[in-house]
Amino acid sequence: MRGPARTKAKTNMKTDVLIVGAGPVGLTMAAELVRYGLSVRIVDKNSQRTDKSKAIVIWSRTLELLDRMGPGVTDRFIQAGLKVEFTNIFAGGKQIAQVDLSTVDTPFKFVLLIQQNETERILEEYLAELGVKVERETELQDFEQRADSVSCNLVYADGATENAEFSWLIGCDGAHSTVRHRLGMTFEGSTLLNDWILADVHISGIDGPPSVNIHWHSAGILALFPLGGTRYRVIADVGASASDGIGVHGNPTLEEVQKILDVRGSKELRADDPVWLSSFTINERKVADYRKGRVFLAGDAAHVHSPAGGQGMNTGMHDAFNLAWKLALVSRGLCNAEPLLMSYSAERSAVAKLVLEATGRATKVALMRGEVEQSLRNHIASLIFGLAPVRHMMASVLSEVAVGYPDSPLNTSCGFEHSRPAPGERAPVHEQTSAIGTGSTPRFALCAAADDGAYKGIMGEFAGLLEPTLRPTSDSGCLWLVRPDGYVALRARSGDAGAVGAYLLGL
Repeated sequence: MRGPARTKAKTNMKTDVLIVGAGPVGLTMAAELVRYGLSVRIVDKNSQRTDKSKAIVIWSRTLELLDRMGPGVTDRFIQAGLKVEFTNIFAGGKQIAQVDLSTVDTPFKFVLLIQQNETERILEEYLAELGVKVERETELQDFEQRADSVSCNLVYADGATENAEFSWLIGCDGAHSTVRHRLGMTFEGSTLLNDWILADVHISGIDGPPSVNIHWHSAGILALFPLGGTRYRVIADVGASASDGIGVHGNPTLEEVQKILDVRGSKELRADDPVWLSSFTINERKVADYRKGRVFLAGDAAHVHSPAGGQGMNTGMHDAFNLAWKLALVSRGLCNAEPLLMSYSAERSAVAKLVLEATGRATKVALMRGEVEQSLRNHIASLIFGLAPVRHMMASVLSEVAVGYPDSPLNTSCGFEHSRPAPGERAPVHEQTSAIGTGSTPRFALCAAADDGAYKGIMGEFAGLLEPTLRPTSDSGCLWLVRPDGYVALRARSGDAGAVGAYLLGL
């Protein structure tokens, strides 16, 4: 219980950014902004980080982006998690499909399964190393936007309040976001009228290398995610919800989990020693705009969707990677604020829309009922996944290396449609070179086949925006200008330094 209210002394120094919410998205946002030199405060109303496993999937593209943060950061995640290369789909007791992530063109040819409490621990420890600690039991009560700042009212556990000025406010405070509510933004979408169970239990009877196993059964779906040793995450649908979308089944018992394993999985599966038993319903919602003035939304505050594909936390973390370098450049006065900041919502809203559609379709396919419909689904899936190009495409989509911004307002192309990657696509990531976007300054990278002196003047003129060294490519006729988050901004003829200069001048 809070004590009598008192007011903390107001400081005169304005902090660059207040981040509300210290989950994976907020922590990623804070770490990115701090390493780019912005002053940041991050607050969370909870007294400690989560002790639950919650979101457990980190995909290849997220690992690539985390690798930009600093030496050894990605290694911390890999050491705390479990590498898994295969996702298998079973139906009628037979394996009908397999997605092999080792075929993806990335240094991280696997999905990393890691508990969310570990993800938060690693990010929070790294943020502390950068000099910023999470301010816990601190809640945003209200805020007011002004011409050049956001005035925020903070309340503490002991009842004390503080009014502080920030240049920017970012709401990473989840599906019930205070920031979103205060902005008056509508969370458009719906709730699926099905109840689901989630169980972290120990399971015996699973042989072979660690794999994500999905079982399509006439009674419903069963998904098994390995978490190391004999511990697994079990997800299954358990029937219709109430008409108001509020679950009616409650948290499962171990016996109920075992019954689902018996019916939908292989007969050898035995569950024991439950760690966490819970239930949930699926919401598919997003806001129309991720920004209003000096206030931004990211992660579940902006979009929530089906857990099919494990895209949720990753999509939110990508919001952070997208916004951080843009805010950093604007704060340094190196570009025009409005076009760059407006691109955040345009790019990330389009990605969330695709994720909502894809995960929604995947959920509907998995929940398909009726013997004829299920038989047809299984037959078509077996045929489609029998094609190598389809398996490779699915691996690229799941790993999120296929995520891009094809319709971004930041894209420019001077022809050369035959040369890939196209503007808005992810630039290739090479293990032998440092990741684009590393360091304390968000710089663009210029990629061309050879440095014949054509780019020396441009690199000098835009030293604050361009890496000082040309990155090589194998295409001698084309050059690429790559953004600090690793996506192609400009494609032009090799040697066309003027196109590069015009692009950077227009930022």
